[in-house]
Amino acid sequence: MARIGEATAPTATREALARGRIRASLVPDLLVEARRIVNTVIAGWHGRRKRGIGENFWQFRPYVEGDAIARIDWRRSARDDHTYVRDREWEAAHTVWLWADPSASMLYKSSGAAISKESRALVLILALAELLSRSGERIAWPGLTDPFTARSGAERLAAQLAQASVLPSRPDLSGIRRFSDIIIASDFLDPVEDTKAWLDVLARHGVRAHLIEVADPAEETFPYAGRTEFTDPESGDKLTAGRAETLGEEYRLLYAARRQELAGWCKRLGWSYTVNHTDRLASDALVRVHMAMTADSGYAARTGA
Repeated sequence: MARIGEATAPTATREALARGRIRASLVPDLLVEARRIVNTVIAGWHGRRKRGIGENFWQFRPYVEGDAIARIDWRRSARDDHTYVRDREWEAAHTVWLWADPSASMLYKSSGAAISKESRALVLILALAELLSRSGERIAWPGLTDPFTARSGAERLAAQLAQASVLPSRPDLSGIRRFSDIIIASDFLDPVEDTKAWLDVLARHGVRAHLIEVADPAEETFPYAGRTEFTDPESGDKLTAGRAETLGEEYRLLYAARRQELAGWCKRLGWSYTVNHTDRLASDALVRVHMAMTADSGYAARTGA
């Protein structure tokens, strides 16, 4: 599916440096908003059980190349056609990687949304940085920071983001290893196969991912009629529809199919997939991601273990 936007949306001609300056100007206010949101949900945030080298059982998960054969649970594996290993609870902080998509399409904001997709994604990531830092976790942004532990983790991450003039549209994820989590906030409007190819390295390394799809309401409902000009924010290409309403049904089917395919793929990998609309509360996504990260034996429950 191609990324599309209204004629009033930012186009691909906007330079990356200009986007960096816009992001830098937004970050201080977004950090304040992130902390406000955190204060509304912090009462439900508790220390997480984590996968690692402890003695207590945490979850079953599919066997991946590199796992020790001795950790395979043959009894669980005999129930179906997959091979499972037993994960145990981690006894110390591990790393949670955080990333918000800086692509041009994330600048889009329709009249029905309060903020752009980029602003919502950054608020979510900074709020998660605040929550995780308070819990004593190591956090990091791929390609921007090394993992670190600090009570002021969100503030440190915000400072790094404000100083970064250019961020890659897709960071290299190959250095993220097992016993890590990664939270990715994006609109995920690239072709599904491209997204899977980019994230496949995480699955092969046994990393647990949590995808947050940030969606503008107009992108989902396609409320256009009459003569309408659309602009691709990535390429700048334009499309003029004489009767935009005739495109609506097919567009909505393709949009929903993309989301369904990605969500199903994540479920099969034991990952989580959350949708957050920019006309709704950011805290809704925080609660859902928190539940996914704190669920005891989450994968086992989904597979009937």
